[in-house]
Amino acid sequence: MPVTHAIKDRIAEIVFDVPPVNAFDSETWNSLPAIIAEAGRNPDVNVVLIRAEGRGFCGGVDIKEMQAHPDRITLLNRGNYLTFKAIRDCEVPVVVAVHGFVIGGGIGICGASDTIIAAEGAYFSLPEVDRGAMGGASHLSRMLPLHKVRAAFFTGGRIPAEEAYRLGGVEKIVAPDRLVEEAHDFCGVIAGKSRKALVIAKEALNGLEPRDVDRGYRWEQGFTLEMYMHEDSQKSRDAFVETKGAAKF
Repeated sequence: MPVTHAIKDRIAEIVFDVPPVNAFDSETWNSLPAIIAEAGRNPDVNVVLIRAEGRGFCGGVDIKEMQAHPDRITLLNRGNYLTFKAIRDCEVPVVVAVHGFVIGGGIGICGASDTIIAAEGAYFSLPEVDRGAMGGASHLSRMLPLHKVRAAFFTGGRIPAEEAYRLGGVEKIVAPDRLVEEAHDFCGVIAGKSRKALVIAKEALNGLEPRDVDRGYRWEQGFTLEMYMHEDSQKSRDAFVETKGAAKF
C-alpha cells in the first residue's frame, strides 16, 4: 500500500511508502485529502502524524507521469491543492516527521502542517524551475523568511533541515534512528490535551495568519499551468527523466 494509516493512543499516523523516492502520481495525490480529513474528524484522534518510509520523506510529484501524460496537470494540481488544504484545515494539529529529502509537493505537506520534526541531514528543496513547473513557495513561506524562499526557488537549491531549524521552520532536529520515536513522543504530548481545546486552537491559529496560504497556492498554480503549456516545460521534464539533471537553456 502506498499510503497506510492507523490510530493508536489518540494519534492518527499516516505513512507514505511509494518506492523509490515517495514521488506521488495524480491518483495518489487525489487519495490523500480524504484520508487526512477523515483522520482529523475522528473523535478518537487528537493529533495527526505524517511520516514516510524509504530513502526520503517525499520526492514531490511523479515527473514521469507528467512527461508521459501532460494532460493530467489539472488533475495533479487539484490533488496537490486539496491535499495541502486538508492538512491546514484538519480539525486537529498535524505534525510532520521528515527524513532524507523533502522536495516539491513534500514542501506543501510540511508548509501546510502545524509542526515539523526533522532527522539530521534532511533537506528541503523546490526544484520547480528545473522541472518546468511552478508552485510550493506559498507553503515554504509559512516556514521560512521571504528572501530565503526566493533564493531557494530561483536556484532550485537545498535548504538543510539544520538551517530551517535555525530560521524557526523546524521544531526539532533528531538523530535519524530516533525520528519515529521522537515524533511519537511529541505527538503524545499533544494527544494528552483536550480535543475540544485543540480543535478550537487550530481554528483560531489559522484565522490569525496574515495571509491565506491556500489562496496563495491557487495563485501559484495558475502560473504552473502557464508554465506547463510552454515548450521549455516539456524540455525540463524530458531532461529530468532522461538524465536526472536540469535542462540547459
